[in-house]
Amino acid sequence: MSDSVDTASGPPAGAPRPNGPSPTEPAGDPPAAPKLGTFIGVFTPTVLTILGLMLYLRIGWVVGNAGVAGAIGIIIIANAITLATALSMSTLATNMRVGVGGAYYLISRTLGLEFGGAIGIPLYLSQTLSITLYAYGLAESIQVFWPGVPPWLMTVIAAVTIIGVTLVAARSTELTLKAQIPVMVLIGVSILALFIGVDWDMIQADWQGSYPDPDVGAKGFAGFWSVFAVFFPAVTGVLAGVSLSGDLKDPRRAIPLGALGAVAVGFVVYMAVPIALAFAAPTAQLVDDKVIWTKIAFGGPILVMGGLWGAILSSAFGSILGAPRTLQALAMDGLAPKALGKNDPETGEPLLGLRISGVIALVAAFLLPDLDSVAEWVTVFFLTTYGALNLVAFLEGLVGDSGFRPSLRVHWLVSALGGIGCFVAMFLINPWACLVAIVVEALIFYVLSRRSLQSTWGDVRTGLWLTTARYVLMQLRRQRVDPRNWRPHLLVFTSRLRENVPMVQLAAEMGRQRGIVTIMELLVGEPPEPGKLRRRTAENQHIVDQAGLTAFCEVVAVRDLEAGIVDVTQANGFAGLQSNTVMLGFPGDGAVGVARILEIARVLDGLEKSVIVHQPGTARQRRPEPRLLVWWKGREHNGDLMLLLAHLLRSTDTFRGGVLILKSIVDTEEEARERRTEFARLLPEIRIDAEVEVIVNAETEPVADLIRRHSRGTDLVFLGLPIPPEGQVASYAEGVVTMVQGLPEVLLVHNAGPFKGRLV
Repeated sequence: MSDSVDTASGPPAGAPRPNGPSPTEPAGDPPAAPKLGTFIGVFTPTVLTILGLMLYLRIGWVVGNAGVAGAIGIIIIANAITLATALSMSTLATNMRVGVGGAYYLISRTLGLEFGGAIGIPLYLSQTLSITLYAYGLAESIQVFWPGVPPWLMTVIAAVTIIGVTLVAARSTELTLKAQIPVMVLIGVSILALFIGVDWDMIQADWQGSYPDPDVGAKGFAGFWSVFAVFFPAVTGVLAGVSLSGDLKDPRRAIPLGALGAVAVGFVVYMAVPIALAFAAPTAQLVDDKVIWTKIAFGGPILVMGGLWGAILSSAFGSILGAPRTLQALAMDGLAPKALGKNDPETGEPLLGLRISGVIALVAAFLLPDLDSVAEWVTVFFLTTYGALNLVAFLEGLVGDSGFRPSLRVHWLVSALGGIGCFVAMFLINPWACLVAIVVEALIFYVLSRRSLQSTWGDVRTGLWLTTARYVLMQLRRQRVDPRNWRPHLLVFTSRLRENVPMVQLAAEMGRQRGIVTIMELLVGEPPEPGKLRRRTAENQHIVDQAGLTAFCEVVAVRDLEAGIVDVTQANGFAGLQSNTVMLGFPGDGAVGVARILEIARVLDGLEKSVIVHQPGTARQRRPEPRLLVWWKGREHNGDLMLLLAHLLRSTDTFRGGVLILKSIVDTEEEARERRTEFARLLPEIRIDAEVEVIVNAETEPVADLIRRHSRGTDLVFLGLPIPPEGQVASYAEGVVTMVQGLPEVLLVHNAGPFKGRLV
């Protein structure tokens, strides 16, 4: 069975499509019709998750350790990171039609399924484990007021809480969210009770941090960041509302308004409460007494506990609603079983995913030994999602694709700073969890990238590469060109690619990791019907990919073959990456075909384009130590290019460890001594190892016979291809045909570049 995933045939990962499926999203059976507005669907779950357990049980501890000034600084920095994330998320949400999956959807539709899955899978598990953590938070809050509760009873309370929120969420998302409005009222009443109960005559807490709690560790700068790490999870609820993106009437409007509104309200509350506590109690009491609110607030524990328990339960509801929808989006994209992508026909809820999430949370309640440490790990994995959202918005803003047109545009620098802040916070909270999170997500990305994941939408990766390529080309245009920087950018002409794979393979090996190889097929005649060039290009690219070669394929329609070769050669490439070498197959019609190639080479010589003609020769039988033979007449007689190409081939898998041989034919012993002296000086200078043999043709044996006899036992032969004078092309072509007969694989090389004679 294939590992291929084709999202085009699966259900949609997007929300309502009144005008039919989007061409950039998968099509299929849509989720139930969304009906949630900004206030109920985004603002309420987000603000209630932000104003959670930490507000009641840890904010006093933060003020006691960091002082009023330090606490305000921590709150400002933490909220700045959250605000940047909310702005990045809003930018992405206003640039697309947002579907099911919240943060996963935004990331996968911008960076691709592999990256989206690497973030989405841990995100789902973090959301699910958050249900357990909030349930235990409720149980522990009861223990604070009624000490002596046995551990088994706390587990039972947590389990009952998980079952309760799962059953309520299964009834209806809208009813569950509307039930949170009274919770918001309770939180507001508890905050108001705090402000009424405070004696505003004089501030009692220290202005500067003293860090009396030994758990904080080092004082001063290090202590500040230790307290920051404890506080930061309080403001990481910004994804609670966006997780319900598939249930929103208008996600583009609701997500930015709801999320940014919730962040603003959370910031105001978190700035006001520390000041109230600083007026209400001295530093020592703020550090030691977790339930200081109940002793300060008007009305005592009754008003405070309603807000505390309501905040915990609302956070649990946010997680149980968000986790199944992330799982649903993963299933729609083929990253989880398909059954998890469907809604229940009666309730319109993803019931199967919801039940699975509830079971996982319930099992975790009985298995997880240390919830405090688990909470750190869950927070870190959440932060990878926030960091990814900032990264996506940063890349979109930096790349500037024409399709990136958000209604709410944020400068990419804001997103960059938000992303950096997320990863710094990850490290401060738990360095080991930060490292593990990155490794786990990298492994998931690697596994998914090994699968054939096909998406029907574009993502920012293409734009990123295009932007990078443009920048590099602009820099390349300004650089001085030198022979030492020459690389073989090969333009290979072939009409029967499948039959000429050996030639293409040789070209790809010469250009691999150095130059650019383009396989060009010319369709001669009248312009083809629409789509033929594109289909033919795709077919050729498939052949090249099947052969494991690195090359681009193009198909061009021309009216004349010879003129087409010249025209296409001139037009191919740009900005310092023009094709500098043309490769042709040895013609099948003998001397007539060779004569045509020589005339083409004459024109290309004037255009400073080198020419290589490939003759397959005898069947390829590579030996463990392949032998490459260069017939040398001198650097200026094409020898420099032949020697360089042979040297480059020796670093490839096919010719690795091969022997490079230089052979030269002279007429006298005196010339032989001069040629050997030339080789002795040349090879150390150019730093190429080669065996040398100088052949004295004293008996004036025909050169073709001499070359044929001395080329036996080699695997690849390089021969120079000079351009004969006008009027001698036909006779020279016949000599070329005679010369290559009986030879092993041959490359006839004509160097016409601007660095002729200086490439080695």
